[in-house]
Amino acid sequence: MENQSHENDDDPTPRDGGYDIVGSIRTNVADEFTIVAVGDVIASRSLTKTQDVSFGEIIKILQDADVTFGNMESLILDIRTFDGSPQAEYGGAYHISLPAVGPDLKAMGFKIMGRANNHSLDWGVAGMRETSRALDQNGIIHAGVGENLAQAGAARFLETPRGRVALLSFASTFTPMSRACNPAGEAPGRPGLNALRLARSIVVPADMLESLRRVRDALPDPRAHRGDPNLVVLAGTSYEAGEDVCYRYVPHPGDVADILRNLRQGKQFADFCIVTNHGHEPGSWSQEPPDYERSFAQSLIDAGADAYVGHGPHQLRGIEIYKGRPIFYSLGNFIYDDLRTPVGADMFAVYDKDPRIATDAEVTVDEEAKGYPTAAGFIGALSAPIYYESIVTVAQFEKNQLAELRLYPIELGYSKRFADRGIPRLAATPQAKAILERLQRLSKPFGTQIVIEKGIGFISLRPRSP
Repeated sequence: MENQSHENDDDPTPRDGGYDIVGSIRTNVADEFTIVAVGDVIASRSLTKTQDVSFGEIIKILQDADVTFGNMESLILDIRTFDGSPQAEYGGAYHISLPAVGPDLKAMGFKIMGRANNHSLDWGVAGMRETSRALDQNGIIHAGVGENLAQAGAARFLETPRGRVALLSFASTFTPMSRACNPAGEAPGRPGLNALRLARSIVVPADMLESLRRVRDALPDPRAHRGDPNLVVLAGTSYEAGEDVCYRYVPHPGDVADILRNLRQGKQFADFCIVTNHGHEPGSWSQEPPDYERSFAQSLIDAGADAYVGHGPHQLRGIEIYKGRPIFYSLGNFIYDDLRTPVGADMFAVYDKDPRIATDAEVTVDEEAKGYPTAAGFIGALSAPIYYESIVTVAQFEKNQLAELRLYPIELGYSKRFADRGIPRLAATPQAKAILERLQRLSKPFGTQIVIEKGIGFISLRPRSP
């Protein structure tokens, strides 16, 4: 866990819009700058009026930070006046929040939120726009969606007393029609989200590849790719030769170039830059990130990001400290209050329910128990306890370097009745210990050491007093 250093780091003079002479971008915040980062926020109703004392303790943590970040994975709209409709393509469920959620997020302490995810356009462009208005009205900075790709990919900025914070949001898991594009000639741009497209292949041993090749060659498909002996494309899926069976992902070079440029510009205009990615790959069943993500996250840090926040699998993945900056591969769920209503006719059909007989809640419970198909494949059952355990992270910076990460384990009420689940509480000692020990195990491959003291995890880059 070595901090990034350069021979000219003692010279505070900015060059080339904030770059030092070796091309890296510095963190430039005041001492004791703190950022709270949490995972997916799926809140269907106002929650700050709850009588749960422990939730109030968590809110206090969020409110005390200079910047509090979460992934907004729902749409805020009033169905009584909404002029849009549920889309034929949706992120596995139609996420919907009451209008009261906007001021409630502000009251919790959220100051900045990512918007690019597989639910961004569940309710179409109209739902995307309604959510933007709700966040704007409550002074919450958000990024990742827009009227075209340039707007969706642009950094958005939060002013704080200790520095200006930029946020870039993109998604590697998204519905195909939700991807934004820029205008070209007479063709207008398309509203949507900032996407990172991934080319997926499956690596298999040579004998398996040969069997797949025989199947391919037996099919009457003149378009089948036959030029590469180490590649077989069968029914739209690419298979490559390798030693172990695994998924391989290659990011789209054009999307990567756009993200890096927007990151560079965002950091040139800010003192601190957060980059956030919503991705399910290789699946929400996995506790490990996909093969491409580590090198890509590191390249974003190299380009100037001060923190990389991943979310999407709805469960925890490991933490890495790279060049003195945090990389969170997934922060799981923060709020999972998924009392969505209405759920849309398509969901009734998927779960073989009659909307004249079954209720919205019954459809949702069935979906939670069975899981649902998404753009990234079958997500698996999201009703297991592991999806109701997560952390709240508090990063403190001193002298423009990450000094300490505090990790507060939380649980979201898995054992409660469905209508009361999803509200975060500080985990009791036995459960807190289990959550943090799992995070220790998941972070160990990245060289990260997590110390557990009194039910809180610590990652320290400076000596801690006893």
